[in-house]
Amino acid sequence: MKQPKYYLNDLAETIYKAKQIWLIWQGRECALPLSFDLDSKSGRTVASSGSQNLSRRKASSSSPSQQQTSGSTRIVYRESRSTSESDFPIWQQNWFIALLFVMALGFFALALFLFITLDSDVVPSSAASASASAASSEGVEVQITYGTVLKLMHEKTKFRLHSHDVPYGSGSGQQSVTGFPSVDDSNSYWIVRPQPGTNAKQGDSIKSGTIIRLQHMRTRKWLHSHLHASPISGNLEVSCFGGENESDTGDYWRLLIEGSGKTWKQDQKIRLQHIDTGGYLHSHDKKYSRIAGGQQEVCGVREKRADNVWLAAEGVYLPVTESK
Repeated sequence: MKQPKYYLNDLAETIYKAKQIWLIWQGRECALPLSFDLDSKSGRTVASSGSQNLSRRKASSSSPSQQQTSGSTRIVYRESRSTSESDFPIWQQNWFIALLFVMALGFFALALFLFITLDSDVVPSSAASASASAASSEGVEVQITYGTVLKLMHEKTKFRLHSHDVPYGSGSGQQSVTGFPSVDDSNSYWIVRPQPGTNAKQGDSIKSGTIIRLQHMRTRKWLHSHLHASPISGNLEVSCFGGENESDTGDYWRLLIEGSGKTWKQDQKIRLQHIDTGGYLHSHDKKYSRIAGGQQEVCGVREKRADNVWLAAEGVYLPVTESK
């Protein structure tokens, strides 16, 4: 029968092993010895002093976590490794946060670039418009040439010829054309273009009787007319249609200068007669209430009236380059 001191030694060994296992399970570094040899029950010896000795050895770094030997059982506990960056989820790692920051900067730079370039391409500079207005106010005659960007003002109501990317709810369903009351609106700019197949080039002056086209600056569609009825008065509908490389005879208008003038100039009264229908570009004080509240109808009529007279108003006027 075992003596009491042997039972106490077994109990101490069991408590020691349990404590080591608990520390490793908690992920903490082990402050106790890294390895511990327990004498097997068959090979138990007693020191000369009469006390039970526990053999303790330092574990080598290459020894396994648990080894079985012929005479003893060795339990080896390794130090827990420190937390590294790879232990964190991907969204908490430094490289991933840096990537998100770079992507945000890239999107911001792209948005800024698009805003600056599109705004400068679509809207003529205020300095250029101011210089043209100043030249007109000083009595200098400003000629209209191909490539000029201008606003056409209705002589009677002072509304500007206007379009925007909103289709008619009836008739052709094409992009609507209206008269706009405010001067400061970029959707009222038009580019003066020649009839295709001619020798006209940018900078050439335009004489009365010439066939021209007007291209809407923002949407790049052409001032157009056909036999569809206009929404309010039932006259000939005027719309915007086609595109940069899509144009037909429905986009052709004949320039007719009022009075004795032979060459188109700023603030000169003109009429535009549609080639296919024979209608004059016309507007009146009949206003839309829903799709374009406050804007008035633009249409075509076949008779010469006071309501189909227009003038070249604000714009960027290119100098005449043709040889004399």
